[in-house]
Formats: sequence, structure tokens, C-alpha cells
Amino acid sequence: MSVRVNARNPSVGTVRREGAHVAEMQRRRLLLAIGELVAMNGLEAGNVGRVCEQAGVSRRTFYELFEDREACLLAAFDAAVQGIAHSVRSAYEAPVKWCDRVRAALMALLEQLDAHPDLACLCVIETPRAGPRVLEHRKHVLDALADAIDAGRAEARAGSEPPPLTAQGIVGGALSVIHARLLADWPSVTGDTRMGEHTSVGGAGSLVELTGPLMGMIVHPYLGARAARRELERPAPAIAHMTPRNGTDPFKGLPIRFTYRTARVLATIADEGEQGSYPSNRHIAEHAGIADEGQTSRLLARLRDCGLIENRGQGSAKGEPNAWALTQRGQTIHTTIAIDTVMTPAPPGSVLS
Repeated sequence: MSVRVNARNPSVGTVRREGAHVAEMQRRRLLLAIGELVAMNGLEAGNVGRVCEQAGVSRRTFYELFEDREACLLAAFDAAVQGIAHSVRSAYEAPVKWCDRVRAALMALLEQLDAHPDLACLCVIETPRAGPRVLEHRKHVLDALADAIDAGRAEARAGSEPPPLTAQGIVGGALSVIHARLLADWPSVTGDTRMGEHTSVGGAGSLVELTGPLMGMIVHPYLGARAARRELERPAPAIAHMTPRNGTDPFKGLPIRFTYRTARVLATIADEGEQGSYPSNRHIAEHAGIADEGQTSRLLARLRDCGLIENRGQGSAKGEPNAWALTQRGQTIHTTIAIDTVMTPAPPGSVLS
């Protein structure tokens, strides 16, 4: 979100910035609302009228931001996928064998879905019943998963490679298993409007417990029965870098209140970091919608002092621009915000309140 200040009339830039800020916050409230409604009551509950009522936003504003209900649902789905993509991608890109990369990525995905049952409901149970645009985006996600699995061909014994559609079949089968486990573990997805109260009463256990069985299914066509048996028997410990919904609060002890602007700054730094670059103060200000240079410097200094970002550049002392990157804690908080921005309301005085 870039803001230009009119040199003759500085208030023009302020008005544009405030207008863009309000629109973005209204958009966020609508995404929160449709995610909550779909998680609690199913896809049919996410109609425009109920979404607007839940968000406290007028229908006119809704249609200024989204073409229709499907566009809003699509934005919620994309944001949910983006929220979990970082940890899954990082796990898969580790410099280890294909089998270990797939296992780490699968565990990361299952941990995310365990920690965020509302996200699991939206992505796994409800979006397959959505409109064509949502289904197209969902197909892209499934294709990417199939490509990652089919990389196992490079490790298969010559002459024993599986048929061409094996990876697509594995992804479909794994999703079917996860879908069934969700229905067993969270009765709310079948009509009981208590989504988010993950008690596993009468259920089959956490999703991460499926790591071994699913890995056996994934590995067997590529590496054979012996490798599949090894995967089936390996334990599935919790992933250290994940933060369950009711687990340790990553914001605990931080002397800073997280607002929309703070989240935008962290998101800008994260986006640039994924491209292998470190943004300067000016770049961050332009993309986070901060017109005042002093405000930008003060906010970045506070985030640095809290240990959420670090300066990889020489800075003004050397006559060079700053070059900001997220620390490990900063990345954890950014990932949490990315998920919670779509799937849950922010607690008062905490994330994005």
C-alpha cells in the first residue's frame, strides 16, 4: 500500500493514508467474519448479509471491497494458506533427503491444522464445496503438494517408478484421511456450533498422530515396502517451532502493543526476506502506509529493541540505508498474525486489536 504526499497540500496524503487504512481494516474484519461463520456453521452460513452483520460493516462497503461472497471466501482461503505456507515450505526446503523433507513438511502442516481447527475446517472441509474460483486456487495448492511428493521419483530405483498419477492420488487420499479425522475429532463441523472447542471427545486424536501412517502411504510407491514400514514406525514428536492455539503465547512479555500498522511492517519485512532482500526504512514506510519518516524510524527502533527485527545493513553511521530482517521470534509472531488475522478475533490489547 503505497502513499504519496501532495507537496502543495500535505493533507491529501494523510487523507489517502487514513482512507486506505480504514479500508484495509474493514477488509480484515470481513475476512475474520466469513472465517468464523464458515467454521461455526458451514459454508452456507457465510452469506453476505451475515458476514456484514458479524463484521459490523455495511453491505455497500462489502461490495466496494469484494465482488461477491465467493471473492471474500477466496481471500480468506488464500490468507489461510499463506499463513501456514512459511513453516511448511521451510521444512520442505531443508537440505536433507526427499523422504525427510516430506515428513518434516507433513508434520508442519498437521501441527498447523491441529493448532487451528477453524483453519482446518475452512481449508479441508468447506472449500471443496465452494465456487469455481475458490476451487481453482485450491487446485493450485494441491498441485504444488503433488509436485513436492512426485519429487520422490528421483530417489526411486530405476525401473520401479510409480505411474504418472501417483502423486495426485496420494494427495487426494491423504486429504480424505485428514477430512475423516476432522469429522471424528471436531463434532462442530457436522452441525454442533462450537468450532474451536477442540476437546477430542469421542474423537480419534490429533492430526499429527497421522504422520507415520500418511508417510507410509506416501513413501511406498516411490521407495518400496521396507521404507514405508520404517516411516510407519517412526515416532511423530511435536514440532518445536509451532505455537498451538492454547499453548505458549509468543507475545508474552513484549512491551509493545500490536496494531494493524505493526503487522504491516512485519509483513513487509517478511515478504522482502522471502525474496532474499532486506528492506530499508523508506521501502517499509511506502509499503506499510506510513507517511511520516520519524514514525517509521521510531516503530522500527521499538521492534528492534523488542528483538523482533535486526538491521543487516551498515545504517546511517556508514552513510548507508538500514536493511531490516525478521528475527526468529519476529517470524513466529508474523506467522501467528497471518493466521489469526483471518481465522480468529484478536484478544483485547494483543494482536491487531
